[in-house]
Amino acid sequence: MQMGSPDLKAAREVADYLGTYHHEFHFTVQEGIDALEEVIYHIETYDVTTVRASTPMFLMSRKIRSLGVKMVLSGEGSDEIFGGYLYFHKAPSKEEFHLETCRKIKALHLYDCLRANKSTCAWGLEARVPFLDKNFINVAMDIDPEWKMIRPDLGRIEKWVLRNAFDDDQNPYLPKHILYRQKEQFSDGVGYSWIDGLKHHANEHVSDTMLKNANFVYPENTPTTKEAYYYRTIFEKFFPKNAARSTVPGGPSVACSTAKAVEWDAAWSKNLDPSGRAAVGVHAAAYKKVPEKVSASESSSSVIGFSPKQDSATEATATATAV
Repeated sequence: MQMGSPDLKAAREVADYLGTYHHEFHFTVQEGIDALEEVIYHIETYDVTTVRASTPMFLMSRKIRSLGVKMVLSGEGSDEIFGGYLYFHKAPSKEEFHLETCRKIKALHLYDCLRANKSTCAWGLEARVPFLDKNFINVAMDIDPEWKMIRPDLGRIEKWVLRNAFDDDQNPYLPKHILYRQKEQFSDGVGYSWIDGLKHHANEHVSDTMLKNANFVYPENTPTTKEAYYYRTIFEKFFPKNAARSTVPGGPSVACSTAKAVEWDAAWSKNLDPSGRAAVGVHAAAYKKVPEKVSASESSSSVIGFSPKQDSATEATATATAV
């Protein structure tokens, strides 16, 4: 099993390049699992990808707040506006590409913005999202989607138009291999052991029989995996009313796609998992097989970035940029 956090490795490089002070926050899979009930209570959803990503963000927000920081900038919206998710590789046309970005932007309050807002607010931390400035959205969505299309034949990866805007050979903002680094979803980027550990934990608590009869227990928005079933049981404990469960969207998804985009590739529709690693043939570390067991003590990491004007006695070094 691959160890470590791919985001953390890149973050350290950026910190060295920019000369910034950074704080590294490490958490174990078990610590994340122990926080699940509190996380689901605060974020008020049982959506799988939201729970996966909210947990490290929840733990990281606690750490940030303990350092005396009251406000942070977060990158929500950029993947939706520029088609940054790996499944956009399969967009059949610029028209479909644009329509999908519109669908994703309109659903942000149910997913990424819900996570960013509630995971941070749980600790009294304010997250601001500059990519969702209305003027910026208007400019970005007026761009011909042809320029947002992922074109390997032209060397254009996901979010190429945004990355290219910061590609200055004379005065580089970031090293090239960081600027053009493959998209890594937050719940994957903190460490691949995190999602694998969650799946293993759910497998231990939800039997095959329970999942088989899920449609009788949860007839609305029926969970289709043991992980989804496990989150649903926690959610229902706190929010048992139908009005609450109905606020959570459902439908098939691969690598954070909408249900509509699942139709873009028949092969991907058979591998329905919101992780970016489900983008088989695109993600460099795509799923090969689910590990039989993942130790709950395996570490994942989150990164907190600050400006250079920090007390040198504060922990660790490191980083930060999200493209």
